[in-house]
Amino acid sequence: MLKTRADKIFWAVLAAVFLGGLALTELVANEYYYTAIYAILQATIMAVAWNILGGFTGYVNFGSAAFFAIGAYTAVALDKWLGLPLPFLIAASAAVCGLMGLGVGYLTLRLKGVYFAIATLAMAIVLETFVTNWEYVGAARGVYILTPEKVPFFRSYIQLLFVVMLALTLGSIAISRALNSSRIGRGLAAIRDDEVAAECAGVPTLRLKLISTTVMGAMMGVAGAPYPFFVTFVDPLSAFNLFVAVNAIAMPMIGGTAHWIGPVIGALVIGGAQEAITVTISSELNVLVVGLMLVLFITLAPQGIVGLVQKWMKRRKR
Repeated sequence: MLKTRADKIFWAVLAAVFLGGLALTELVANEYYYTAIYAILQATIMAVAWNILGGFTGYVNFGSAAFFAIGAYTAVALDKWLGLPLPFLIAASAAVCGLMGLGVGYLTLRLKGVYFAIATLAMAIVLETFVTNWEYVGAARGVYILTPEKVPFFRSYIQLLFVVMLALTLGSIAISRALNSSRIGRGLAAIRDDEVAAECAGVPTLRLKLISTTVMGAMMGVAGAPYPFFVTFVDPLSAFNLFVAVNAIAMPMIGGTAHWIGPVIGALVIGGAQEAITVTISSELNVLVVGLMLVLFITLAPQGIVGLVQKWMKRRKR
């Protein structure tokens, strides 16, 4: 049930964006646009997912690439074993990565600050080593994925992946917004501001943090599941790429971590800039651009783009 005018506007915008994406598949035949937008949408899901733990809760996670990669390899393994349709692979990856987030959270969330960050990075290294030696999914040499040449309702498979990723992105944004404005979100904000005070006030901190890690892991798995079918070749080096983790951290930081829309804005800004630079200059400059923007925002605008807009609006009211 839609309670407020803001809810109605939000769902109307989501519906309009999805319908616009469907219309795009009828109007544009050039597959480059779908490839570029897919990459931005994938980054958006990861930024939104990272922010649920790193932004809402205040626990900086360096292991986001591991959840993404496990989501991708879960899809690869199940596709090879059972040949399941893509929706089932996405659901399975979400379940596996959600359970992994719950388990990893239970083991690491008693750590705080830099110790938690190091623990998540160590977890990513352990999982990469495991996948590198898993022969069933190609081990270190990688694995190729065959995709159908023709799909119903769409001109190509990349169009289908684009629409699927668009739907997943909009769903992730909706979950993040709902979580941010719920009692759980208020509890996570209390943990971020002062965990000891929140615990003394009766906030179930461990339970809320485990919910946060579970949701984060499931969303990362959702982002990773279609990836093998998008690139058609997956190896541990590309799936566990450090740049994936850096992007997932940088986008919420630049957009703003305290609000659900911050990661979305950061992903659109950084993702769009990366695609433009890749086409016009070189893909090698992407890391430099992200690094420079991250340093600038952390130094000059630690609250991100959303924080800058909020400050400007407050000044106008005065």
